Amino acid sequence: MKPKKIFVSSLRVLRVFAVYLAGSLTPGCGGGEGLGPCEPDGEPPSLSQISCREEFDLLATRPLDSSLPGAFTIKTIIDQAQEDAVYFLDTERYPIHQRFATEHLGWPPGQPFVTEYLYPQRRFLLGSLTLFVGADGGEDLWTYELAPYDTADVAMIQKSIDLIAGAGFFGDRLAFHPTSLEQEEDAAELSGVRIVTTEELYRGAAYQPLNLGETVAQVHLVTAEDLETAYVSPREIAVLDRVPNDISVVAGVVTEEFQTPLSHVNVLSQERGTPNMAAKDARDQLAPYDGQWVRLRVGAFDWSIEEATQEEADAWWEAHRPQPIAVRPFDREPRQFFDVDQIGIDDLPAVGGKAAQFGELRNVEEESLHVRHGFAIPVRYYLEFLEQNGFDAEIAAMIADDGFRADGNVRRERLAALQEEMRAAPLDEGFIGALTWRIAGEFQGTRMRFRSSSTAEDLAGFAGAGLYTSASGQLGSADDPIEDAVRTVWASFWDFRAFEERSYFGIDHMQVAMAILVHPAYVDESGQGVAITANLFDPGGEGEDAFYVNAQMGDVSVVQPPSSGIVADQLLYFYFHNNQPATYFSHSSLLPAGETVLTRRQLFELGRSLDAIRDHFESFYDPPPGFAHLPLDVEFERVGDRIEIKQARPHPGRGG
Repeated sequence: MKPKKIFVSSLRVLRVFAVYLAGSLTPGCGGGEGLGPCEPDGEPPSLSQISCREEFDLLATRPLDSSLPGAFTIKTIIDQAQEDAVYFLDTERYPIHQRFATEHLGWPPGQPFVTEYLYPQRRFLLGSLTLFVGADGGEDLWTYELAPYDTADVAMIQKSIDLIAGAGFFGDRLAFHPTSLEQEEDAAELSGVRIVTTEELYRGAAYQPLNLGETVAQVHLVTAEDLETAYVSPREIAVLDRVPNDISVVAGVVTEEFQTPLSHVNVLSQERGTPNMAAKDARDQLAPYDGQWVRLRVGAFDWSIEEATQEEADAWWEAHRPQPIAVRPFDREPRQFFDVDQIGIDDLPAVGGKAAQFGELRNVEEESLHVRHGFAIPVRYYLEFLEQNGFDAEIAAMIADDGFRADGNVRRERLAALQEEMRAAPLDEGFIGALTWRIAGEFQGTRMRFRSSSTAEDLAGFAGAGLYTSASGQLGSADDPIEDAVRTVWASFWDFRAFEERSYFGIDHMQVAMAILVHPAYVDESGQGVAITANLFDPGGEGEDAFYVNAQMGDVSVVQPPSSGIVADQLLYFYFHNNQPATYFSHSSLLPAGETVLTRRQLFELGRSLDAIRDHFESFYDPPPGFAHLPLDVEFERVGDRIEIKQARPHPGRGG
């Protein structure tokens, strides 16, 4: 028996902030006793009550594109100047409270509206009625929400909930969903109101769309552990038990374990424009399709899979081959180590993407921005290493070999052997002497970090996240000599996944090369993380500008956690708003309940740095399509109580 087409609708269980929504609704009323008759007719700008589900559907906004589950929402206004009149807005027409207040409630045009979110003597109580479909043990969940930066006190919140519940058929089923830590604290004082946190909603999700899109390819069920040895081709969809630390080029990724949007797997999927999703019991659902050609569609609110033919897959592949990435050829002329204060983005062909961006960070004018001192080893020394050991000729012959080009398993074996040879090859004595002198003169007794900085990474359109290897070393160390660190970084240029990624994007392997960024290693960090300098959940700026932040304790990676089940702080930080609230989607599993990785002061310090970095880098990069603000991928460390910026590179945005 042939497996049937599968179509799965998401439960839409995360509401990021008031402007955001998504979901799949089914009709049906829930009563409406004491309210007016159910009359879902016409296109009224607002209703004074919601008597049934059809009336809710009439006013709720349509699903917007979102990288995380959302819900259906109606904006609400309570006008205290009109005896607490309740307005449920046609939110498709009025996605912003102020627009309705100006057109229908006499709010003076041009008068600042922020007072209605911040002032105790405000006229309006502003909120949202949100429906999370099937999120409460299979039952629909109705919540009342405020904007994260709203400073309404407990009495205002209680009054709003009572009035909204009294004007809706959902009645006492209405819960309060605090969207900031401050609101969570106030919620504890509410009377007779159920509280549902963002973290609870997030945990209840059955489907998580990470990178939207469609593909026609073969299904390949494989475990994350087996990816180290199993070959999954660019025309296969990897269906995995958990999130792998990395993955070579594939047509799509499906995991049973939920992902952070900043995971290497998702960044790579965004860069490649290939769909990426998580769904509970995904392997059971897709097992009937293992080895078959299918069409997989990952939408913002649902996903579907159906059988396809190889002919359809071939046609789809020809029509969707990725456009080759234009990479500037390397510059082998410079023969010196460059102080990071001497280099910037324009020097990328000589010092590689990571070192060029790192040098540019040192040019950002912001007192609170801390970036370590260091230097760059340009590509010339890597190229001479290849030539002195005959690797250049070996690589050219390997790439030209028909068997190597045709078989992914052959490529994996040949590239692994090449890397082993490179890690054992001798280094030029003059180069090692100069490197030793430089480190001894500036960083005597310091453990150093040697970071990959190829001319094919950290680019706009090709981040190369996780493709190459960095290593640590210290002068005089028998366990971690600097020679081994250098060879490890150089050899990683020929890692199988890196080779496959460059090939997928049409990058000429012989026109790119590896440089190295060298600076003191982070050996005393108390926390670390990754931030995006834009709101990934509202990239077009229709709602609120914000920073998306993942943070974790110690040296535990947020993008490559050492084991399944380790969760980081995930939050939206509304830095540009009064109050600067933060909406947490999850809290670190390494901390006691109620604690956060970053204190409010540290989060503010990080926000100042991110703001300054984005402003500086906007002179070099334009936001990708669909983004109102430049999204940069920024890595940071917490050393003691101080935030240090470790890296900045263009974020690929969302593909698909």
